[in-house]
Amino acid sequence: MFRQEVFRWIEERHLLLSGERVLVALSGGADSVALLCVLQELGYRLEAAHCNFHLRGEESDRDERFVRQLCERRQIPLHVIHFSTGAYAASRKISIEMAARELRYRWFEELRDQGGFRVVAVAHHRDDSVETLLLNLTRGTGINGLRGIRPVNGTVVRPLLGVSREAILTYLDRLGQPYVTDSTNLEDAYARNKIRLNVLPALREINPSVAESIAETASRLDDVAEIYRHAMQEACCRVCPDGKRISIPALLKEVAPQAVLFELLHGKGFNASQIRDILRSLSGESGRLFQGAGWTLLRDRKYLFLRSDAEKSILSVLQERIVPVEDLPVLPREKEVACLDADRITWPLELRVWSSGDRFIPLGMQNYKKVRDYLRDRKMSLFEKEKQQVVVSGGEIVWLVNERIDQRFRVTGQTRRVLLLQVREERSEETSNDLIP
Repeated sequence: MFRQEVFRWIEERHLLLSGERVLVALSGGADSVALLCVLQELGYRLEAAHCNFHLRGEESDRDERFVRQLCERRQIPLHVIHFSTGAYAASRKISIEMAARELRYRWFEELRDQGGFRVVAVAHHRDDSVETLLLNLTRGTGINGLRGIRPVNGTVVRPLLGVSREAILTYLDRLGQPYVTDSTNLEDAYARNKIRLNVLPALREINPSVAESIAETASRLDDVAEIYRHAMQEACCRVCPDGKRISIPALLKEVAPQAVLFELLHGKGFNASQIRDILRSLSGESGRLFQGAGWTLLRDRKYLFLRSDAEKSILSVLQERIVPVEDLPVLPREKEVACLDADRITWPLELRVWSSGDRFIPLGMQNYKKVRDYLRDRKMSLFEKEKQQVVVSGGEIVWLVNERIDQRFRVTGQTRRVLLLQVREERSEETSNDLIP
């Protein structure tokens, strides 16, 4: 029965191909030993991978000896690696649990790639998924956190996720197959162990089938999550089609503005509390700034503008080219290219960000206008104003970059040489994309 349940789970979720080579993560505990045995019974060609994290002294070495004997007896090739987990955790200032996870999955992926395996099979079972759901619930989570552990995560598959821990132990008992026990699993010092050893037993007093009930609820949430995902993708496209500007009127028309805002911002380092503050700011004055991890959000009049910190490292390069007027029967009309009378220019030209007090005579006008007033009339956001540049010749602004040239430096009927200007923004690895002919 156990073998049939595992096979049905594998088939329904397309986890493994018939008879394929599979790399099995083997700790020596009951779950991973059961996974190794049942996959071998089902006809898959196996290799095993064991990590010795050196966290439990002799017990860690005992586990390695057991795994070596098990694989030798079953004629399964075994890969073993030793990690200095404590030193790794200290160097990266992360928990031991997180360090062990990073180390093992990185190594599994290396083995998978080098050995030509399509997937790595790990031994999480249904009770692990229930514990994960409860753990996520205590910390606060969205729909995805209530789905528990997923059967597939990239190249990692979980063939035992449809069976309980009790079924695993019964299966091993029937085989007469021993396994090792990690003594730390019997201590309630860790949050997951507290749920396993204290919370779930208490819940079973209310409902003896609580694990099955929770797992079934998580399964039903799979379909709900897919519906939610599609709905959110459509909402995000309506509200923020370019990925940089969130339309406030469009956002407020959505059924659940906070949920849409969360989808747009949580991946950019904004937490739930900040997102609530941003939503509340929509009823107040514009101009507020919010800082995420690597991103800044500006609450402007009609939009929420997003700017990545990486944009600050973009370099601006001024390109200049002088062309005889007869070689330009038609002047470029792109706003990104300025066409000026070269003989009115004083060199060198200076490219800089505008400053307070700057003024120029916009093309088509006769009087000076302050750059500040021009940008305000154009209803530019704070971000746009901050990066607005000017090109200066002999102390006079000749071009408000990508906006308007100065009337005094325009091309006229008396112009003999045309100066073409373009400002290219680039990172060092980017190539030129010039508009100047």
